[in-house]
Amino acid sequence: MSQAELSQAGAAPRSPRPLWSLGLLRSEITMTFRRWRTLALLAVLAGVPVLVGVAVRIETGRGRSGGGGGGEGGPAFISQVTNNGVFLVFTSLAVTLPFFLPMAIGVIAGDSIAGEAHGGTLRYLLVAPAGRTRLLLVKYATTLTFCLVGTLTVALSALATGALLFPLGEVTLLSGTSIPLAEGLLRALAIAGAVALSLVGVAAIGLFLSTLTTSGIAAMATTVGLLITVQILDTLPQLETIQPYLFPHYWLSFADLLRDPVYWDQLAKNFGLQAVYAAVFGTAAWARFTTRDITA
Repeated sequence: MSQAELSQAGAAPRSPRPLWSLGLLRSEITMTFRRWRTLALLAVLAGVPVLVGVAVRIETGRGRSGGGGGGEGGPAFISQVTNNGVFLVFTSLAVTLPFFLPMAIGVIAGDSIAGEAHGGTLRYLLVAPAGRTRLLLVKYATTLTFCLVGTLTVALSALATGALLFPLGEVTLLSGTSIPLAEGLLRALAIAGAVALSLVGVAAIGLFLSTLTTSGIAAMATTVGLLITVQILDTLPQLETIQPYLFPHYWLSFADLLRDPVYWDQLAKNFGLQAVYAAVFGTAAWARFTTRDITA
């Protein structure tokens, strides 16, 4: 039988390789969360609420013994932590969002591609076969998973610490309305989700920078440096015209979830801005990675 006849009578043509693989994603997530660096980052994130809670508790004790009072400084919500431990969740997220959480995301995202290239495993992954687009999507999805896990780590650590050190009860919203504890916990979960979504842009920027170099340390340092620079720019009154377009500008809009009714304007702007950054830098990462000469 000729080759043509075999082709007509043989198997169906090979289907295109899918852009998604649950097995590859599961393997990547498992490997990422087994690394000591990832566990150390999560430990630091979990430790911040403990430190904040203990500091507030000590300061409260000093105030009750006449040693100086609780003071009115500090991050938002901190004045209400002593009355309700749930507010430690909101305080801890407000403390970690400007630096600790995005720094951790920058480390994971910056090392995603560059770390594989530096370790000599990137070429193996592409031969596996994973395909460049699929590998990039899996790396980004893994970074987004860390965004959620890191945020929930802060929230759960804060809730546990708040329950141990302070009373729990009805939550008084910023609008003055009191809601049951169960609804307050649901709002805390919604706020954690909003904070995780606020980090989508940073994850895309870190992924893009990771495609530009074979040094994971360089990509991580550049991502964190860019994060610090942009946040400084966001505080300068002379730059107020461009500040609404900077990715951290609406990060603290999650506080609007503690209003009744919820103010959605700033939240919608934040989510829209993160989507734009994800689209722009995700596309740039794809364009760079799919045309890059992989030698390692």
